[in-house]
Amino acid sequence: MLILRDFFSFCTLATLLIVWSTLMHHRLRTAVNRFLQSLGLLVVSVALVSPAAHASERKKSAAKKQQAQTVSAQRAVAPRKSAGSAKAARATARTSKAPARVAYEPAKPSFGQMAGLHQVNDPLDLKSSVALVIDQETHEVLVSKNEHAVLPIASLTKLMTGLIITQARLPMDEPLTITQDDVDTEKGSRSRLSVGTTLTRGEMLHLALMSSENRAAHALGRTYPGGLEAFVALMNSKARSIGMTDTSYVEPTGLSSKNQSSARDLARLVSVAHGDPVMREFSTSPGYEVAVGHKTLQYNNTNGLVKNPTWSIGLQKTGYISEAGRCLVMQTQIAGRKLIMVFLDSAGKFSRLGDAQRVRNWVESLPALGTKLQATRAG
Repeated sequence: MLILRDFFSFCTLATLLIVWSTLMHHRLRTAVNRFLQSLGLLVVSVALVSPAAHASERKKSAAKKQQAQTVSAQRAVAPRKSAGSAKAARATARTSKAPARVAYEPAKPSFGQMAGLHQVNDPLDLKSSVALVIDQETHEVLVSKNEHAVLPIASLTKLMTGLIITQARLPMDEPLTITQDDVDTEKGSRSRLSVGTTLTRGEMLHLALMSSENRAAHALGRTYPGGLEAFVALMNSKARSIGMTDTSYVEPTGLSSKNQSSARDLARLVSVAHGDPVMREFSTSPGYEVAVGHKTLQYNNTNGLVKNPTWSIGLQKTGYISEAGRCLVMQTQIAGRKLIMVFLDSAGKFSRLGDAQRVRNWVESLPALGTKLQATRAG
């Protein structure tokens, strides 16, 4: 009985296992079939989509190629813009953004130009409307052009300013201070000597004669015993005493066009000033340094010829305002002769120096003087 029961249990268990196995096999086969169906659908979808995608890529590539060809064709057909056109376009763009500018105003004509003095011809084709070259020792006139014309003399004024100071025997080490009164309100000229700057009288005189420092020259007159008015009166008195009958001064810098003289008068002034050693030294030094506070300012001579070793210059002064044109006076030695040169109302920044060189070349070409020049150079 026990054996039958065990056999029956075994059969039951075996039947259950067979049923479970059959069931699991059926489910597995179903799952596999479903997986295979899904995989088949995926393959079919890829096969259908891939050609369309490739076709789309080919269309895009062809479109880009066609566009590039079109741009190239347009570039080939369209004319190139020149560099000038591009610059003009940029300039136009800048101009449209830039604020409106004041119209250009030409420089005012000098008094000599208005008087027609430049229409006078001379053998040396000088660019100065007024010129005078004389032998300092014999007073022989070598060059004369409008020598009696009375014109503004600009900073040639400072020769008289310096002469008054040196002959007054005032202490050169006395400190002088630049004030607002020394600032140029007539021409608006600039200066590196700011209000409050203190230099000695000697330093002020040096800068006035060598670098044509306007504030320094004005301070020299303002601090003179009796003040500026007394100083200007003394300038005019000195001019008359040395025979400068065409000359008048109203201030010590030369910024005013009312400071006027003739070439004849200026030649007399140069001759007198050349006799003063301080005037010779200060007017011909190539450069000069002054200490201003914690700074050192370097000043240079306004006449470039003083640095030229081929020139022997004993005294010089330059000047310029629009009414006077470019001016230059010099005492120099050429071909063994001491000469005084005066050039007024020269047209062009360097033309006054060019006129001096033209006169020198002419003097050196004279036979009698050429021999002396060679002897001087050889010595």
